Amino acid sequence: MSRQATPKTPPCAGPDQPRPSFGQFIVKVHGRCNLACRYCYLYEGPDQTWRDRPAAAAPAVLERTAHRIAEHAATHGLRDIALVLHGGEPLLAGADRLAAFANRVRDLTPVHTTVHTTVQTNATLLTEARTATLARHGIRIGISLDGGLAAHNTQRTDHAGRPSWPAASRGARLLADRHPDAYAGILTVVDPRTDPIEMYESLLDLHPPAIDLLLPHGNWTNPPPGLPRTGSASGRPTPYGDWLTTVFDRWWRTGRRETRVRLFEECVALLLGLPGATESLGLDPVDAIVVETDGSIEQVDSLKSAYDTAAATGLDVFRHTFDDALRHPGVAARRAGADALAATCRACPLLAVCGGGHYAHRYRAENGFANPSVYCADLERLVRHVAARLSDATAGERR
Repeated sequence: MSRQATPKTPPCAGPDQPRPSFGQFIVKVHGRCNLACRYCYLYEGPDQTWRDRPAAAAPAVLERTAHRIAEHAATHGLRDIALVLHGGEPLLAGADRLAAFANRVRDLTPVHTTVHTTVQTNATLLTEARTATLARHGIRIGISLDGGLAAHNTQRTDHAGRPSWPAASRGARLLADRHPDAYAGILTVVDPRTDPIEMYESLLDLHPPAIDLLLPHGNWTNPPPGLPRTGSASGRPTPYGDWLTTVFDRWWRTGRRETRVRLFEECVALLLGLPGATESLGLDPVDAIVVETDGSIEQVDSLKSAYDTAAATGLDVFRHTFDDALRHPGVAARRAGADALAATCRACPLLAVCGGGHYAHRYRAENGFANPSVYCADLERLVRHVAARLSDATAGERR
């Protein structure tokens, strides 16, 4: 299963703002995976709705989805949209089918709309022929790995228990060496049990233009590894914050940009008062929507780590528009900004940067999502550390 990272847009329409809309369409072209990662929140988590859905999206589902995306782009006059081909493992659907669908979306959308297409893959199925097909059709390729060494990826096995690293590393190096222009970057979930510098530098060896460092999907009811189930948001251990600050210092002090690290860039931008563009930080609402293999319209997959059917909307592309999804109470709640946050978050001086953290990480079975993030202390550790480094740098420039 490949994790998705979701950007955000302004929370509501004002006199100088466009009406709310979706800007990222995550389409599940294939709902199964050739790997059986032991920690996978989708297949091993509380939401098991994938079992009742078809393995692959039927042609009629993809055709209707393409029309709905085009309809939304036209209705809102969108200049740019992101189309993310997802899964499961999307390459199980075949590179030609992915290309055909991406081309169909481009053909249907208005001429003033640019469609930026990405496929998120575990890299095990990348071959020269498949990679060339995707690149030729303007599809950028993002890779999901647990690190750049075999030792980092021991939990990423196939269904027979065999390691995926040999095939994944071949795919990643093929992409970097043969088709660097199609290389979108690497997505990695933070594991505080690993050596942070070794992990980061091993990823650099795969020459990614960007790295996304994501916190594991956990919450107050099912906390991530290393964090206690009980206790308040403050005064907790910060293994994830400690790991991230170590990597930040390695990235920050290099003196040249070896690669983009989106979490760090977004944190710096928000500290400088600039808009955010990631779900993990800031107050801007998510602008992503998912289409499942049966045509169901759902919220982003991360919610499935909270409880069964947490991402469901009851909508589908055959009977409903994406504007209908914008009016869904669950979607609206995620677009409410600070109003949707716990009182302790609204009173926090780091609110504009932290934004309460990832929505899924706030869940507690007793009261839903009206809580600080289970990573509250880790996020505070990171934000304050980055702020101090930024302050030191700006003070040095003034001297």
